[in-house]
Amino acid sequence: MIRALIFDFDGLIVDTETPLIDAYAAVHAKHGIPFDRPVFLRSVGHADYTFDPWQGFAREADRPTLEVERRTTKDAAMLHQPILPGVVRLLDDAATHGLKVGIASNSTHSWVEPHLIRLGIFDRFNFIACREDVPSPKPEPDLYKLVLNRFGLRGYEAIAFEDSHTGSLAARRAHLHTIAAPGPSTAHHDFTHVDLQVTTLADVHLDHLILKFARSS
Repeated sequence: MIRALIFDFDGLIVDTETPLIDAYAAVHAKHGIPFDRPVFLRSVGHADYTFDPWQGFAREADRPTLEVERRTTKDAAMLHQPILPGVVRLLDDAATHGLKVGIASNSTHSWVEPHLIRLGIFDRFNFIACREDVPSPKPEPDLYKLVLNRFGLRGYEAIAFEDSHTGSLAARRAHLHTIAAPGPSTAHHDFTHVDLQVTTLADVHLDHLILKFARSS
């Protein structure tokens, strides 16, 4: 039986990724520097992917000031980011079915929790696991295993919702049923390993999933 739903955060509950990339683009444009959006897109959902976001600038550029500009631009945009379609309905359906609900995020508690509070859904989650809680972030399965252990469940008793290749791979490595709902920044990712890929979480019907996975177990 399905006993829990576990959500990623960035790009799944809120589109935090588009404002981040748009902020970098805005700072580049302000200073007349070409912006390579595909390079930045490759960093989305990959905790172990590193590159220099200011490599197009002159060596003597004031990078701390550029970071302040980027952060100010991103933070202003984030205040207007809504909950993505289908999230609230899934939380409501989980409550109706008596399911546990968790978060497994490669971001930090200091990033995830203020947004959940701002959106009024912090109390809808029974447990929140973030990158500082485990030895290794996604694509390793540690975050998902932590949530499962907290709930006293095995992987096949939970459904993971992810928007990136890295996150969905972590969920599969922890043996969860996995649904992918990629956003604008992750639509190019490989999701051949997931159980189901949807356009948005609004396309997910929990009753159908519970029946589907009950039959496959």
